[in-house]
Amino acid sequence: MNNNSLSKQQALGRAVRWQHWVAGIVIITGGITLSLPHWTQAEAQSETTAAKSKTRRLPVQTTKLISVDQYSVQRTYTGEVKANRASELGFEQGGKLVWLGVKAGDRVSTGSPIARLDTQNLQAQKTLLLAQKQQAQAVLQELQNGPRRETIANAKSQVADLQDRLALEQIKRSRREYLYQQGAISKEQLDEISFGQNALQDRIAGAQSQVTELETGTRPEKIAAQTAVIQQINAQIADLNITINKSTLTAPFSGIISQRQLDEGTVVNRGQSIVRLVEGASPEVEIGLPNSAIKNIQLGGQYPLKIANASYAARLTAIKPEINTATRTQTVVLKLAPTTRTQVAPKQIAQLSIKQTVPTQGFWLPTAALIKGSRGLWACYAVIETDNGPKVERRDIEVLYTAGDRALIRGMVQADDTIVTRGVQRLVNGQPVQLAANIQP
Repeated sequence: MNNNSLSKQQALGRAVRWQHWVAGIVIITGGITLSLPHWTQAEAQSETTAAKSKTRRLPVQTTKLISVDQYSVQRTYTGEVKANRASELGFEQGGKLVWLGVKAGDRVSTGSPIARLDTQNLQAQKTLLLAQKQQAQAVLQELQNGPRRETIANAKSQVADLQDRLALEQIKRSRREYLYQQGAISKEQLDEISFGQNALQDRIAGAQSQVTELETGTRPEKIAAQTAVIQQINAQIADLNITINKSTLTAPFSGIISQRQLDEGTVVNRGQSIVRLVEGASPEVEIGLPNSAIKNIQLGGQYPLKIANASYAARLTAIKPEINTATRTQTVVLKLAPTTRTQVAPKQIAQLSIKQTVPTQGFWLPTAALIKGSRGLWACYAVIETDNGPKVERRDIEVLYTAGDRALIRGMVQADDTIVTRGVQRLVNGQPVQLAANIQP
């Protein structure tokens, strides 16, 4: 191939490449020309959508605030189940415990024997006193019956004997006086006879007085003195019987043996506890209430109690007048039904629920309308009217009380304000909204 042919081919190649480059430019230019109208339409559509979004209003549900001046709250107070009576039973005197007839959990009735002390020495003392009483009664009977006829007859015979001896002495004196006058005896011998006669006369007077006493009977003073002796012995026997009776421990009231402290054979001291007895009557509950709660209850009213996860109805029987200085509460007494004595036990925890009315100014709102604020405060959205339509405004509030899905609030709101109740998480302060159907709080 010569140089001319080569030059023609190179020229032809350059021409083809130029055509391709020009065609490429035309294609690119045409693409730009064709795509430019499409880009302008999308931009216009985006701007229209943005404009519409600025004017679109979020539908919200609202409620009108209604002012309240009080609210009711259910409050629970804690107390304790009390036995009506509980006693530590013991003997009034010491001794050896010889019998104990109960154990923990046994039910006893009033007067039932529970325990007994050894009374052998007391029984021996009683036997001695009974013998002394019999002796004293025999003496009294003798005094009341008076002297026996044989005793009176014997006393009279002694008087007669003395009188006979006196007569003999009188005869002797007459003879001695004759002998004395004859000088046969001395004066001294005559005086001896006279002295013997006088002595017999005195003895006769004494014997006669004794006969008179026997015939009159026993003096009342002696009978009274002997009667007093018998009464004294009777008092000693009665005191001993009381001691013997107190050696048997009985139940002062019906109840249940809570504890058995000792066993047989133990020497117990006076007043030492043998068993603990808890009354088995209707149990009572004592609960301390503040003065504000006392105003909401009435004597004789029925109130619910909760004991060991079970509910019971109790009747308010008493309100104690004194206030506990430590808790500043007043104790109330509630009596349970007799059937509950087998279901509850003393010292169990009891809870009383009371509905109380608390005076305060505020508004009820659904809890869904609340927004968590700062520093422990809350907020809500109020709907206000503007020239461009309704929008929401954030209001700070304080939650006073919650009950289920409602909350009692107060703060930067007032009666008849329109408050958003649902969907508050989608709102921001100043956002335009559209009111939906109202709901009640």
